[in-house]
Amino acid sequence: MAFAKTLGELRKSKYRNRPVKDEMRANLVRKLRAGERLFPGIVGYDETVVPQIINAILSRHNIILLGLRGQAKSRIIRQLTDMLDEAIPAIAGSEINDDPSHPISAYGRQMIEAHADDTPINWIERDARFVEKLATPDVTIADIIGDVDPIKAAKGGHLLSDELTIHYGLLPRANRGIFAINELPDLAGKIQVGLFNIMQEGDVQIKGYPVRLPLDVMLVFSANPEDYTARGKIITPLKDRIGTEIMTHYPTDIQLGVEITKQEAWTVREGIKGSLLIPDFIRELIEQIAFEARDDQRIDKRSGVSQRLPITVTESVISNAERRSLLTEEQKIVPRISDIYAAIPSMTGKMELEYEGEQIGANKIAKDLIKRAAGEIFEGYFVGIDFVETVRWFDQGNNLRLADTASAEECMNLLEAVPELLETALIPFDFKRSDDALTVSACEFVLEGLYAENKISRNEEGGYTAATKAKKDRRGMIYDDLTETGRYS
Repeated sequence: MAFAKTLGELRKSKYRNRPVKDEMRANLVRKLRAGERLFPGIVGYDETVVPQIINAILSRHNIILLGLRGQAKSRIIRQLTDMLDEAIPAIAGSEINDDPSHPISAYGRQMIEAHADDTPINWIERDARFVEKLATPDVTIADIIGDVDPIKAAKGGHLLSDELTIHYGLLPRANRGIFAINELPDLAGKIQVGLFNIMQEGDVQIKGYPVRLPLDVMLVFSANPEDYTARGKIITPLKDRIGTEIMTHYPTDIQLGVEITKQEAWTVREGIKGSLLIPDFIRELIEQIAFEARDDQRIDKRSGVSQRLPITVTESVISNAERRSLLTEEQKIVPRISDIYAAIPSMTGKMELEYEGEQIGANKIAKDLIKRAAGEIFEGYFVGIDFVETVRWFDQGNNLRLADTASAEECMNLLEAVPELLETALIPFDFKRSDDALTVSACEFVLEGLYAENKISRNEEGGYTAATKAKKDRRGMIYDDLTETGRYS
């Protein structure tokens, strides 16, 4: 495509400018008719969030995405640029992307007056038409709208009231594009008023001087639902001008979560000598930890538990398994339950605790989450299987510790002594006993499942022993453990 370089060439090409919301609507209609995937990499929103975004764009609405952290709000907002044209023309040198056929700034109008059809044209690509700002309490009206620049006034010999003395902020520079503000409630009230004026009247006041700026902008916001309420920090007129509120959410089931984590976690690593294989039950257990955390009363619901938790835990689990392979020189890298316990530092920073949780401690809560998650996944794989002989072996005073640095061969030698375990642990899986690494991972999964069902115990060193007391409710494990250590006795 040959791009016009002057206003005259642009007019001859019969280029027709469209308002940005009409442009996005037209491109969305084309994509829908062509059957294109609208938000690649966004999983679990096809029946919920995506249809609402489509409706908002078709309606030419400004949008706010309401959701807790780690729900892909920022990624969705950034992908809205795909709805823009590949490039649009603007008057060269214009700070606010003036439309050559209808400039709104004094600079743009003066350029047309001075050069007419010879006015130089620049073409702005879609990525350059996206402006994003994180709202923080220190953001000023100058950052968003603009300010008078005394140096411009002095150099150009202009009065301070002249529009040519303005240094434009982020919002005017997003003219004919998308302007996104993350965490809108953190924006000061006077700046929200400025946004409202732009949306409603198309004008602002800068240092007391009224400036007419009929900007053509698609406004997109994000916020936490807890802050975006009638009691929150959003001025009512601004809230009333946002056309569509869309609620995002965490994955609704384990398999969706696993799919997201598979997509996002860094698993393809250079320098790994052997092959990496993550069993499905390990992936599901890691994902279940996040589900358990979101349902835990000791963890702050208002902050949420981000999808980054299973992603970073997966990466840490792989790293611990990789560390073991470097120490043992094994060629096959298969994560185990002990690797998940080693990844606890990747969990604790992802949880905001309530008062009760703070008293217990993030480390103990993380261990409890692993236990509960293991119980849920274990029940799905081994329903109806009791492992009676295995439990009896522990009840007879035997114990077993599979260190996270022990090779698969060493672990197999220890597992041989446990009756029933090796044979029964492989029943739900399609790998053979001769595959040491996978077999050890499956057996440790079974042991953790029995621990979750309170049929055996697990000590602080990671060893499995006979259950010391009947714990009928596995969700009470934290209290029992604290009693045993004497903290609440």
